[in-house]
Amino acid sequence: MSDEPLFESFSGPALDSRLSWFCEPARWQLDATDPCLRVHTDAGTDFWQRTHYGFEADNGHFLHLSAASDFVLTTKVSFRPVHQYDQAGLMVRLSPACWLKTSVEFEPEGFNRLGAVVTNNQYSDWSTQPLAKDVNTVWFRVRAEGCDFLVESSLDGLHWEQVRMARLLEREAASSVACGLYACSPKSAGYEAAFSFLKFQPGRSA
Repeated sequence: MSDEPLFESFSGPALDSRLSWFCEPARWQLDATDPCLRVHTDAGTDFWQRTHYGFEADNGHFLHLSAASDFVLTTKVSFRPVHQYDQAGLMVRLSPACWLKTSVEFEPEGFNRLGAVVTNNQYSDWSTQPLAKDVNTVWFRVRAEGCDFLVESSLDGLHWEQVRMARLLEREAASSVACGLYACSPKSAGYEAAFSFLKFQPGRSA
């Protein structure tokens, strides 16, 4: 399997044929006037496994392609959250028990949470940092280097800061991973996320 670059600007009449949905949302569209992918999340959607809260959720919306080797994955997402934990960003997934996601999660009171969830052996952990309420657009980037994944964010698409460095334990034995955009609303519907592009670059250079 040979990975090929992809730049999906969401400006065409259809998604790139390499992209497919896991738990496709009831409402999504390609907006040609302001080119983007608009995702309206279904209620009760999430990705989480066991830790602290005890529940298991594996029904978030995930638009992905398959990657065999190292890669750099980048997107820009603008969001209009409504309910606590509304979220959208990037995801890398091997199975329900092994994946990572990075996003901004909405908090009705105080700061929002910029962070990442890493799941191994069907247990999730969540690392966060505060993000001001007036920030409604964030760039996310994930660098896959072997079994290790470097998660970064930016507020302007130029200056990047590390959010997380983590290992996905199932990667070593897997021939490929799924990687792409995700969005979900653990509580109620009403959240809208607009993805301006999805860039997939094979190798380790952005």
